[in-house]
Amino acid sequence: MMSTVIQYILYLAILVILAIPFGGYIKKVMNGEKTFLSRIFIPCENAVYKVMHVDKEEQMSWKKYTVSVLIFSGIGFIFLFLLQLLQGVLPGNPQGLPGVKWDLSFNTASSFITNTNWQAYSGESTLSYLTQAVGLTVQNFVSAATGIAVLFALIRGFIKVKSDGLGSFWADITRIVIYILIPLNLVVSLLLVGGGVIQNLKGAETVSLVEPIAVSADGEVLENAEIDLGTGTVEVDGKAVRDADIVTQQFVPMGPAASQVAIKQTGTNGGGYMGVNSAHPLENPNAFTNIIEMISLLLIPASLCFTFGKAVNNKKQGISIFMAMFICLVIAVSSIAVSEQLATPQLAQDGNVDISMVNQAGGNMEGKETRFGIASSSTWAAFTTAASNGSVNSMHDSYTPLGGMVTMLLIQLGEVIFGGVGCGLYSMLAFAILTVFIAGLMVGRTPEFLGKKIEPYEMKWSVLVCLATPVAILIGSGIAAVVPGIGDSLNNTGAHGFSELLYAYSSCGGNNGSAFAGFNADTVFLNVSLGLVMLFARFLPIIGTLAIAGSLGGKKKIAATSGTLSTTNGMFVFLLIFVVLLVGALSFFPALALGPLAEFFSNMI
Repeated sequence: MMSTVIQYILYLAILVILAIPFGGYIKKVMNGEKTFLSRIFIPCENAVYKVMHVDKEEQMSWKKYTVSVLIFSGIGFIFLFLLQLLQGVLPGNPQGLPGVKWDLSFNTASSFITNTNWQAYSGESTLSYLTQAVGLTVQNFVSAATGIAVLFALIRGFIKVKSDGLGSFWADITRIVIYILIPLNLVVSLLLVGGGVIQNLKGAETVSLVEPIAVSADGEVLENAEIDLGTGTVEVDGKAVRDADIVTQQFVPMGPAASQVAIKQTGTNGGGYMGVNSAHPLENPNAFTNIIEMISLLLIPASLCFTFGKAVNNKKQGISIFMAMFICLVIAVSSIAVSEQLATPQLAQDGNVDISMVNQAGGNMEGKETRFGIASSSTWAAFTTAASNGSVNSMHDSYTPLGGMVTMLLIQLGEVIFGGVGCGLYSMLAFAILTVFIAGLMVGRTPEFLGKKIEPYEMKWSVLVCLATPVAILIGSGIAAVVPGIGDSLNNTGAHGFSELLYAYSSCGGNNGSAFAGFNADTVFLNVSLGLVMLFARFLPIIGTLAIAGSLGGKKKIAATSGTLSTTNGMFVFLLIFVVLLVGALSFFPALALGPLAEFFSNMI
């Protein structure tokens, strides 16, 4: 038991130790200060500006910055959509995969430009190497960079005084890609390759199994089957099994996996090179690659909290935001860990399953890799849903009702418990603005945050930013629940089936991308509706955040007085957590009561 607790503490400690210095590095990059990589990358940066005719000193208004973000994302959407449709006639397709159907292309393009990486397909058997590398991997970089760029526009709004300039979007995204994402992912990719993750351009291979297996006509593996390769007969318990197939070979996917896995993790993109994601032994083969990938999930989001504090010249402010997120993360990890370790009464019923921790992981191991056990699986589940990432190393569908509910709730809170790179922090800052406004009303003072008055204009946009995710999720899942035929996409009925549907729309509305295993989302209605949910939940908060940034930048600074609400102490951290949970609880409790909570209480009967 103690060794398990140490694992959880180790994962969290490594995250904090790496986040603090990396946050300082990001601040220097975005402020144009010299770093240890400047000598290498300044010529590259200037070359990009020259080719693209970018004025790096330009000060865009919030409206021009917003238009730049939307145009850039729109071009990426059209390119990725057409690339999928035409991949059958393009090079870089050694397996000869056909073009992707239009609705799935729309869904995937929406998914990757929004930094969601929801995948309604199996990557190794649907997309060519060209589409994976030039389409998906490129969007993994630029969609992540877009989120960080919008965050820094908001930071400049807090810093600047009576100015409508928020910097240049084109300069911001160039610096983020060149100085932050490329070097970080080069290091992570090399570590993953060293740990055994595949990275090549070979076509898929077919290899012989060490031991043949028998499969029934229904596709189920026959346990303890006696196989005679000479006669082609299969017997189980001495009885011949008719129509059984003997499998002697296995399909082994190849390709440039490590490079895509690195950016999918560090950019909080999620998704997977393989259909089963980071549970695949070629994508995440061992404990070393597992911890590299898992820490990468939250490294940039956690670092940006410290970047924020240093950028606004108030380190305590960055620490207070970090602590609000970190406390929620610790509670989430603990809740999932306890739920999965204790399992459910049904698992232990009549001694059918040994859930003790004697010489084994114990607990609920269904849907989890024996390579990682409950500790690494539970931590990954919390990290990936907190980070708005979506990559998985276990199947969330197989979690206990309460364990699965926590992962769902982390997504539904609006990706603010660290959240996606950039977007998680600017969403949390919208909650911080909401918090100081509520606190200001309680004490009868005009609310202030970082020396700027919070007035009705900022409040209106902050509310839209905070409610965009709940609105997208609840409306989308509500419509889907009454559409005929949706039940055919579910792997289960009843409360668990509803949880599958709710999780899917939560994942897309929360820009997460993970899914309950078994949910078949590859239908025209689901592809289109989930794609629209992703676009709405991504770009409305971006527009709102930039509008707030423009308004704050045009205001004067107000000196702090004895009556100014402190936003760096423990009381503010508590209030911020309370407001985040209050909005989440009020928005989603009815839906959760129909899904995971109903399933939990039915299991207690």
